[in-house]
Amino acid sequence: MLLAGIGLAAAVAITARSLPSYERLKSSQAGQMIVVRAADGSEIVTLGPSYGKWIPIQRMPRVMQDAMISVEDRRFREHWGVDPIGIVRSVYVRVEKGRWRQGGSTITQQLARNIFLNSNRTFDRKIREAVLALALETKFSKDQILELYLNKVYFGGGAYGVDSAARKFFGHSGEQLSLGEASIIAGLVKAPSHYSPTADAKAAVERAQVVLETMQDAGAITPAQASNADLKNIKLAEEAGQNSARYFTDWVLPQLDQVLPDNDQPIEVWTTLDPAAQHAATEAIQGNVPNGAQGALVSVDRDGAVLAMVGGTDYVTSNYNRATNAVRQPGSAWKLFVYLTALEAGYKPDDKVVDEPVTINGWSPRNSGGKYAGQIDVRTAFAYSKNTVAAQLGNEVGFGAVANMARRFGITTPINTMPSMVLGSSEVRMIDMVRAFAEVQAKGTSVTPYGIRKVTTTDGEVLYSHRDETPQQLVPDYVAAGITDLLQTAVSIGTGRAAQIGRPVAGKTGTTSSNKDGWFLGFSSGITTGVWMGRDDAKPVPGLQGGTAPARAFAAYMRSATAKRPPEKFQTELKLPQYQIEPDDEVLQNNPDNYFYVDPNGNIVNHQGQPTDAAQGTDGTTRAAPTQGRDDTVPVPDDQGAAASDDFLDRATGRQGSATAAARRTPSTTPHATATPRASARTGTTSANTY
Repeated sequence: MLLAGIGLAAAVAITARSLPSYERLKSSQAGQMIVVRAADGSEIVTLGPSYGKWIPIQRMPRVMQDAMISVEDRRFREHWGVDPIGIVRSVYVRVEKGRWRQGGSTITQQLARNIFLNSNRTFDRKIREAVLALALETKFSKDQILELYLNKVYFGGGAYGVDSAARKFFGHSGEQLSLGEASIIAGLVKAPSHYSPTADAKAAVERAQVVLETMQDAGAITPAQASNADLKNIKLAEEAGQNSARYFTDWVLPQLDQVLPDNDQPIEVWTTLDPAAQHAATEAIQGNVPNGAQGALVSVDRDGAVLAMVGGTDYVTSNYNRATNAVRQPGSAWKLFVYLTALEAGYKPDDKVVDEPVTINGWSPRNSGGKYAGQIDVRTAFAYSKNTVAAQLGNEVGFGAVANMARRFGITTPINTMPSMVLGSSEVRMIDMVRAFAEVQAKGTSVTPYGIRKVTTTDGEVLYSHRDETPQQLVPDYVAAGITDLLQTAVSIGTGRAAQIGRPVAGKTGTTSSNKDGWFLGFSSGITTGVWMGRDDAKPVPGLQGGTAPARAFAAYMRSATAKRPPEKFQTELKLPQYQIEPDDEVLQNNPDNYFYVDPNGNIVNHQGQPTDAAQGTDGTTRAAPTQGRDDTVPVPDDQGAAASDDFLDRATGRQGSATAAARRTPSTTPHATATPRASARTGTTSANTY
């Protein structure tokens, strides 16, 4: 321990002597300049550190100092840069809660990390951080350290320091902060993007309330001061120079941590965004979204390159990206996975189904308008989005199988397997749904949306270049052709007629209960686009349906996006594999009259109970199979008769399955049909599992 203490003291002394002067530390700047470019090379936005006016500690508002010390390092004035009590408390909470909930870093440690180190959570970095913190405390006063921290800490949105944050969020100098404003700024340090008042005002206010309570607990303010802060009436500054492309850059830039880690030099990020498509997408959303509602759009090329992304009606008002972050019920757009599963199970677009009232496990779905068409084909049921048919198909193929199909096509959110799941009761992200439709457009092969084509230095050196993934076949070609047939019909004559653009279009509408969400997703000429509309608070939007405003916005955008591309005819011809073209009985059992089985005694007999040639000796006598554990044989009695019932043989030869299949496609004569879920390994389960 003595040697360790001497070594630590020596390390701190050497580090303290090597530290830059206070004036040099004031002038140093953290952060990285990033130029984001569109697909045509034009500049979308330049991002980097934004530093406001340096505020000396004597002019720094006292409420700002107290707020930061209370919430980040209450013992700041008492420790030597590293707080042993804070470390012990953090470890205790880790043991008690099972995960890290409290950090042990002091303000001095945070300053050392921000100026000299990175944020990698390694033991080596923590040791260096501690030594630097002790060295800073040795060389500079507490007021100097606090002044450096308050003028250099990152508050989100590119703002470094209190003055920059005050001007960004409140439109005035950091020397004029009120208690409420100071509590909002202090609350940002923990998670700048999550608690940003321009991104989520509610989260920012809730976090600021925690800061006020912490200040009161620390004795920095009185209960009366805390209650008079009036956080909800604080006015935020209007941002200028923003546009809808920022939704895209907000989605793309965090991906740099994966594609180009540990890089702090100035870089240029060349993206997939098409400026003309982005402009058309913005106008399509703003020109069609209902009053009081929000809208989002994602459009991808055939290889997954994101051409346009709109996360809301106005980035300045709300930079929350509904295209990538929001989870909403997809309504009937979810039927894509129901019908994909049915087609894979053997259904074809021309097969007959019955649109009639149905009850599954006590759940009775209703069609829009409460009307039933009776016997129709699968194509018509999909085009007119018949809920009862989707429920019957989902029940037959298995709700677990539908969930697995959705997983296969890229749905990442939890999926329940209650019967109502066939109508889109599980919440999804828009970008996941667009991916699924893009994979249908790609004839059933995998597609991964991406936004970065390459990253270069400002001198043009390529640091990263996108590589296409090897596509995987998600469903057979004939299944992709069948679902494309259904999707094209939905636009031609069904619920998606408003999405027509004068060239082949395939797509599907989606509407949730009480008109809370409206969706349209589809593709044409290699471009797949999804549109969502609704309110953030999930309240009903009068008149909102997938086939109205969302379909019109889709059409408005796609007319522009596909204008320079030739029309493409869809592949909808079913080229079934040989095993599905042949009759089932011939494929599985050859001729039913030649069906053989083994009786309980091991004899091979035909379906009439007679020994076969294979079971007879050359002299015409019957052979007997040896019984288990014995060397002798037991002859077959002459009056034994048939060894299997007609019911068994019907099932074994597939006759009953064929009859059942015919019956399921024949309209019922009863006014109300009750469906019973199958319980087999093939169809999955109807229990309320979540995938």
